[in-house]
Amino acid sequence: MRAFFAIITLFLLGTTGLFAQDNELQLAMQYNANGETPKALEIYQKLYKQNNETYYSYYINTLLSLKKFDEAESVTKKLVRKHPGVNQYQITLGNIYTQQGNLDKANAIYDDMLKNLPADQMEIANLANQFYQNANIDYAIKIFLQGRKQLKNDDLFAYELINLYRFKRDKVSLTEEYLNFLPSNPNFITQAESNFATIFEGEADYDLLKAALLRRIQKDPQQAIYPQLLTWQYMQQKEYDLALNQALALSRRQNDDGNSVYELCRTLTTSEAYDAAIRGYEYLITKGVSSPLYIPAKIELINTKNLKVTTGKYLPADLLSLEQDYTALLTEFGRNNNTVFAMQKLANLQAFKLHKLDDAQKLLESAIAIPNIRADLLADCKLDLGDVYLLNSLPWEATLLYSQVEKDFPNTSVAQDAKFRNAKMAYYTGDFTWAKGQLDVLKAATSQLIANDALNLLLLINDNIAIDSSGAALKIYARADLQIFAEQPAKALMALDSIDKKFPGNSLSDDILMAKSRILIQQKNYADAVPLLKKIFDDHPTELWADDAVFMLGDIYENRLDDKAQAKIWYQKIITDYPGSLWINEARKRFRLLRGDKADS
Repeated sequence: MRAFFAIITLFLLGTTGLFAQDNELQLAMQYNANGETPKALEIYQKLYKQNNETYYSYYINTLLSLKKFDEAESVTKKLVRKHPGVNQYQITLGNIYTQQGNLDKANAIYDDMLKNLPADQMEIANLANQFYQNANIDYAIKIFLQGRKQLKNDDLFAYELINLYRFKRDKVSLTEEYLNFLPSNPNFITQAESNFATIFEGEADYDLLKAALLRRIQKDPQQAIYPQLLTWQYMQQKEYDLALNQALALSRRQNDDGNSVYELCRTLTTSEAYDAAIRGYEYLITKGVSSPLYIPAKIELINTKNLKVTTGKYLPADLLSLEQDYTALLTEFGRNNNTVFAMQKLANLQAFKLHKLDDAQKLLESAIAIPNIRADLLADCKLDLGDVYLLNSLPWEATLLYSQVEKDFPNTSVAQDAKFRNAKMAYYTGDFTWAKGQLDVLKAATSQLIANDALNLLLLINDNIAIDSSGAALKIYARADLQIFAEQPAKALMALDSIDKKFPGNSLSDDILMAKSRILIQQKNYADAVPLLKKIFDDHPTELWADDAVFMLGDIYENRLDDKAQAKIWYQKIITDYPGSLWINEARKRFRLLRGDKADS
């Protein structure tokens, strides 16, 4: 029984001792947090002597923070002698020498460890990880590279080295490691592209990758992963034709279905590299009707030509050629629920670019009569037909279609769009009272864009009716606005210029400036639009269009005139001068990106 009580007593004493040590450890950590490091050191030293190695790391780190290098060296050397096979103590001793400024001594220890590296993959990885945890990236890399030699396998530790090179931002080594790694691990190509995009800082870095890839392709022309990565590299440098050339060459060599070319063409279209995308789609079409991408490529080819024409400067011959392409597509595949999208695009081309309103009207009327059309596509076609009716001086037919779509899609963004088009039709035709009633509802629309446009139009009407209850000047302006919508710039400008002559001293000066700016932007004449938008900001800084003009200036400088410095200035004006603007969030995001902040900041 006495023996039993003796054991219990010893257990309780031991437990009490552990609790006491825990309390002292917490107290030491609190001293450190309060900046009372010498007090913390006294406790850590006491605990270390009581329980030796358990508290070593606390003790040694505190010694180093107080620059007590001799004591840290003495303590650590004893543990090195006591545990000659424990690498951590040797690494810590090297770290002590490094902090003393004695790099030769530190490197001598590390080099000796490197020289005596065991031929064991797990031990090599553990040792490298210990160096990494001690913030010694260079020796972690050396351990892995020496480990490859020891184990006679150059493929080992590739993933670990990739992470270390990325952490160190060693672009040359990261590039070479990935190019060694990817041929046998092609699924990692997306990760490689992401890492390159993260650490590459300019053209010189991408040129480094390009040179390395070209060397690899010359050495191993059958390896497909290198041309794939080279295609991506060309895309980053906006060398779109070269990117497509690589993709086409690889597709021909592999005699594949061209899916990678198809996906690249979609990216090229998004990047507004329309000519390259068109060339890619034409290649896919040459593979013949049996190719699974024949029909998608034909459709995307015409869509891309459409974008090229409608978003850039073009000649009348370009429009007629595009019209012929759509007609040929409808002739080849027929007019049915699978080709309604082409009928819709052709009708829009005829209505707004070729001004063949009767042809567009007939085409859309036949489109909405086709059975089994998707509900959303049918609604789009009806809204477009309503627009064509409006341009073709058939306002009653237009309002019936708009109202029909609004009724068929209650409480949706489609219904709000239809209601807004109805309100604009009333505004275009001078029925400002009815337009105001619709716009008053729409200013609370769930679609922020429609709500903002509705509010702007409502304010435009209210401001001008308040000054001139007859709205005579506003009616001319509204007709000019309709001509802008119809892409009839000459007629619109004639109407706008007549307003000041007929109604001198009218309140539409900033509205006229904005309308003329929109015409110039529609014509891709961005340089001439800039002074008009600046005049809105200078002469009418508190009026309706001021914040819109400022944001448009930022967008034009950033995306059309390639002047990032000016773009930043104008985006910052939105942030500082118009904090309540609809554009505030987008302006802030763009400003930060141009300043060089990370995208998620």
